[in-house]
Amino acid sequence: MTMAASPTRMPALFIGHGSPMNTLEHNGYTNAWRRIGQSLPRPRAILCVSAHWFIGATAVTAMARPRTIHDFYGFPEELFAFQYPAPGLPSLVEEVAEVVRPHWVGGDIDQWGLDHGTWSVLAHLFPKADVPVVQLSINALKPLEYHLDLGARLSALRDAGVLIVSSGNVVHNLHRIRWNTPDAGEDWAQRFDEDVTTLIGDAPGDILKAADHPDYDMAVPTPDHFIPLLYTAGLSATSNERAAPIIRGYSLGSLSMTCFGLGMDTLPCEECDGAAVLPNGVPPDGTNV
Repeated sequence: MTMAASPTRMPALFIGHGSPMNTLEHNGYTNAWRRIGQSLPRPRAILCVSAHWFIGATAVTAMARPRTIHDFYGFPEELFAFQYPAPGLPSLVEEVAEVVRPHWVGGDIDQWGLDHGTWSVLAHLFPKADVPVVQLSINALKPLEYHLDLGARLSALRDAGVLIVSSGNVVHNLHRIRWNTPDAGEDWAQRFDEDVTTLIGDAPGDILKAADHPDYDMAVPTPDHFIPLLYTAGLSATSNERAAPIIRGYSLGSLSMTCFGLGMDTLPCEECDGAAVLPNGVPPDGTNV
């Protein structure tokens, strides 16, 4: 299959998405996401790697009208009522399958859709929901090396008008939430975030060394939110473009809101605050954030 040519290589993004309540709020981070969206060239499609489609297979959504999935608990009804009605692009499955060979990718025609790792971010990057969106699952059965390699293989899609957005958090530990520090990071969270920022910027192909960091187990108690960063690192390593921080900040002590951009060297890095918090009365690890 021949991919559609594009005169412009698309940038690529890693977004630290935090609480899904960011969807509804205008705060330091969401305002910065909107500015980033306004600076982007219009893509033919968006391919999103979200921390929240963590399954036992590698799949791409292949429905013409992906549903908005409210995959969390304990939040207000206003958030459950939110819809992101972007169209899908079923033909992108074949393009993804072609560029990632010999890895296998399946098409999901009716199971998933767009989860909050995708739409909470795109609600600000592309608020009109008028660009086709597909999701690529995170295969939970594969080692970290697989995801880094898969990210590198996706690079060709950027030359075919596809914006690749990875959505997770560099630091994501819901068991260590500190309600009294809404805009701060614990010392261990800051150490890990800073060292990962240096590593992905200077040697993205070596990003897996982060797993040997003394704070890794605290910062990454489960891999789902960290793995999307590996796709950005793979894209960076294969293109020789630096993954530069474009947003820095922390939330609730144990969440990093750091964002990275490829091909966005003219965009200054913003220090932000005011990230949305989690609902009262619900254990943070019971919200599926």
